[in-house]
Amino acid sequence: MKAVHFGAGNIGRGFVGLLLHDAGYEVVFADVADALITQLAAADSYQVHEVGDNPAVRTVDNFRALNSGTQEADVVAEIATADIVTTAVGPHILKFVAPVIAKGIAARAAGLGPLQVMACENAINATDILKSEVAAQWDPAAGSLDAAAVFANTAVDRIVPNQEAGQGLDVTVETFYEWVIDRTPFAGKEPVIPGATFVDDLEPYIERKLFTVNTGHAAAAYFGFEAGLGKISEAMADQDVAADVRAVLDETKELLVAKHGFNREEQEAYVEKILGRFSNPHLPDTVTRVGRAPLRKLGRHERFIGPAAELAERGIVPEALLGAIASALRFNDPADAEAVELAKILSASTPDEATEKITGLAPGHPLFAPVSSLIEEAKAVV
Repeated sequence: MKAVHFGAGNIGRGFVGLLLHDAGYEVVFADVADALITQLAAADSYQVHEVGDNPAVRTVDNFRALNSGTQEADVVAEIATADIVTTAVGPHILKFVAPVIAKGIAARAAGLGPLQVMACENAINATDILKSEVAAQWDPAAGSLDAAAVFANTAVDRIVPNQEAGQGLDVTVETFYEWVIDRTPFAGKEPVIPGATFVDDLEPYIERKLFTVNTGHAAAAYFGFEAGLGKISEAMADQDVAADVRAVLDETKELLVAKHGFNREEQEAYVEKILGRFSNPHLPDTVTRVGRAPLRKLGRHERFIGPAAELAERGIVPEALLGAIASALRFNDPADAEAVELAKILSASTPDEATEKITGLAPGHPLFAPVSSLIEEAKAVV
């Protein structure tokens, strides 16, 4: 069995690539980072160091590596004979890998089963995004795309921090992980990946992860940044920061229980598990890394505005989430391009203009006025 995985970075090597390797796949890593690909191509193996409860060291071998920019024809040929294609490149990069994937699908020989494609990204229904980009590149003369490939959405969760210098290809990750895959597109022929969970309805799991893990992680980063703390674990060790993060997740918990019918006790246990993960002192994760790209994180269907908007629509004022949004607006890391752009938008726009531009909220939405007020306050300190 063979899997082609786009994205040879820390998440690709330390999460998706590891699970595919453990499932018995030969993994072909594809990336445009030439130095990384050269290093991978020359290596026989690398190690994944899992830290936290029940720490372990896992060895990954039986892989190859190709530069998808300079070796496109080779990547196409690998996809043409692969069983699975996965990605961990970031949602905004999917449009760049889609043309190669489309060519690879079109090059598959008659008689091969449909290629199974899964985007493993921090975005809702990322595989749908990838499929639309592949479809835009698809030549109808090659036949039906739906007959040639199966596209399944996923929800992925594993904290993979910036790595310490000198680790080479080795990756340090937390012990916890979750890879939830929509079973329905496979029509009973889903791949065998022991580390993955297949479900019939993915949306509740996507939102549970996004509105708990991603919301809480980013909240810890922004509150921690304002408190002058460097690491996420240090932020969570601060009583005030921890209380603020807990309040945010109490609000998203109420939304998830009401919207998706999660058992309240089980969701509370999930929140506690997540808070414990953020506090893991063995993960050298920084508030600037987790907080980077605030414009994306303040998007309409992202981790703050998404749940806050739904609570507001239900007649609930999301006070804790509004506090996290205010903190995100004050994230002024000069090394982060989006933080710099956010500051420019705040200084050049009226509060209402900035609210629409940053959050995508419509002026009539019940969350619009509270967020506009926060932006007006943020403008005063830009």
